[in-house]
Amino acid sequence: MLKGSYVALITPFNQDGGVDYDELKTLINFHVDNGTSGIVVVGTTGESATLSIYERLEVIRQSVAIANGSIPIYAGTGANSTLEAIDFTKEADKLGVSGCLSVTPYYNKPSQRGLYLHFEAIANSTKSPQILYNVPSRTGVDLLPETVGQLSEIDNICALKDSSSDMARVALTKKITPSNFSLLSGDDVTAFTFMSKGGDGVISVTANIVPNIMSSMINSFLNGDISTALECDTMLSEINRAMFLESNPIPVKWAAHKIGLIKNNVLRLPLTSLDEKYIACVSNALKVARCI
Repeated sequence: MLKGSYVALITPFNQDGGVDYDELKTLINFHVDNGTSGIVVVGTTGESATLSIYERLEVIRQSVAIANGSIPIYAGTGANSTLEAIDFTKEADKLGVSGCLSVTPYYNKPSQRGLYLHFEAIANSTKSPQILYNVPSRTGVDLLPETVGQLSEIDNICALKDSSSDMARVALTKKITPSNFSLLSGDDVTAFTFMSKGGDGVISVTANIVPNIMSSMINSFLNGDISTALECDTMLSEINRAMFLESNPIPVKWAAHKIGLIKNNVLRLPLTSLDEKYIACVSNALKVARCI
């Protein structure tokens, strides 16, 4: 069962736009040292949409090698083609990931039956743990709790990352899924409330910047220390909001560069650097979180 604070890791780039594997090593070790429960690479925050197939697989391969068992590595392997998602999941399995994160198919807008059959086919193609990923604001399709409940009956579908921000769903989904099925928040702003409704953890953007505080918030909640969890959430509130002033990962990459985690604030088009009108707000959020 997945519990704790997982980071949706950024992908560091060189000034020329290539993947910086030395900095990838630095980032992974940073999370090992700061209490992160696991790392998700080549997801939305990792700019998977603009990485080539070779780059995505190489980031996975090197991440698994760098971690060397010190922290679980999960790979974003979703696609809007079921066959492509199956192929990518199989390749990630060969590289030794702890599991895969599979986003709902985007753009082609399948029905709930189509979503069920999509994830069923992926799960049946592998023995590795599969995390469902629902992010309707990006994909244009919403994986409903009833469908999650049906999918949770498949042995290796072990968790849901829910970025819907619909807190009413958490208790309902908890009720209709097995006790060992994990519910992970995909929205840092509402993560504390998500935990209070029965959540098991978070796959976080903010954890790229302050993994120790996010980990403390989640683990304190899991251990029943709600007052400490609330204190941590208060510390995180400004930075959580700041990380989504523009499309993720624009703000988080700017912040990572600002505090010296990465040398270059480089994103791939069509993403561009943080708009100047947001710089003061993100800088202030870093100060509140005691990063600068």
